[in-house]
Amino acid sequence: MIERIWSGKSWCYLLLLPFSWLYGAISLFRRFAYKQGWLSSWKSPVPVVVVGNLTAGGNGKTPVVIWLVEQLKAQGFKPAVVSRGYGGKSDQYPLLLSPETRPAVAGDEPVLIYHRTGVPVAVAPSRSDAVKALLAQYDLDVIITDDGLQHYALQRDYEIVVIDGQRRFGNGWWLPAGPMRERADRLDSVDAVIVNGGGCHMNEIAMSLEGEIAVNLKTGEKKAITELGNAVAMAGIGHPPR
Repeated sequence: MIERIWSGKSWCYLLLLPFSWLYGAISLFRRFAYKQGWLSSWKSPVPVVVVGNLTAGGNGKTPVVIWLVEQLKAQGFKPAVVSRGYGGKSDQYPLLLSPETRPAVAGDEPVLIYHRTGVPVAVAPSRSDAVKALLAQYDLDVIITDDGLQHYALQRDYEIVVIDGQRRFGNGWWLPAGPMRERADRLDSVDAVIVNGGGCHMNEIAMSLEGEIAVNLKTGEKKAITELGNAVAMAGIGHPPR
């Protein structure tokens, strides 16, 4: 039902419009308040790159973060990653991940990033606290935030927005009548727009995700997908039909 409403295939979104107007008003006021300095924000001593989106749900941010970290490492930079840690619950924050940190504590995406990239990762509701904890423990020269485009309490030097190229912005309304956290004109102020699948518009960067390796979660065995033969798969992404 939510998918139908947000995609514009159901008129039920009309019933939710008053809540969307309230959400939009609060969202616009918060951003304006941070820009005016009425709400305080923190500036990191090293550059901060935000990889975020304008809509609720998954659209490929985490693979972009992993790719970006790998590219920075290959060029000699010392990056780290901060995240809100959705899906996890820790007894204390900020939480610096270790090889023993479980997804139930830190969230599945931060744990994935930590093991895939090998760089320091920290999670906290306040991303500035996560950045400060990382800088206190490691010699770093760039911070990547997985999500957090709307987390204006942390100042940023570069903003990347990832868009699901098939769904894009749905019916264009703010939550809950539509999928939008911010309106589409927010793209005018970001530094780069990456489109995951579908078609690209002007000045957008095309991206595609292709699986190559399957991992047996019990044994750790790895095989090329082409060698699997008959298989049953479960997709853990925001838009499985993709």
